[in-house]
Amino acid sequence: MKQITDKENSILWVEAFGFSLLIVLCWLTEVVRIPHLVFGESFTPNWHRALLRTIVISAIWAWVHLATRRLLLRLHYLEEFLRICGWCRKVCHDGEWLTMEDYFNSKFATRTSHGMCPECLRKGVDQLKSKENPPAAPKS
Repeated sequence: MKQITDKENSILWVEAFGFSLLIVLCWLTEVVRIPHLVFGESFTPNWHRALLRTIVISAIWAWVHLATRRLLLRLHYLEEFLRICGWCRKVCHDGEWLTMEDYFNSKFATRTSHGMCPECLRKGVDQLKSKENPPAAPKS
């Protein structure tokens, strides 16, 4: 799998903090006797209840973590695509449509030049040859 960026990593850390806080609150309920303090009801600690809550929260945490990680990786993959206009071949960069040359110059500080690929060169030469030698007029 691809590496996760710092921004994606921070999202996962916030999730981890939230779920950890829930687990701590489950155990504090038993240790500090929060229902007794808040509602004044009789309270006997039930460690099995805290353990069961911890297991359920941990399972949900694992599922949410894996789903979030998968979504972030997919988002990162989709953000790597370069949007190019199908008609004029301009490139969308930060919401602005630039010519291919301007894009490469601004994004990569690369100077551009023009040339011909071998296939286009062959087609061009074939077109020139066909213009030089027009087909002979049919004899009557």
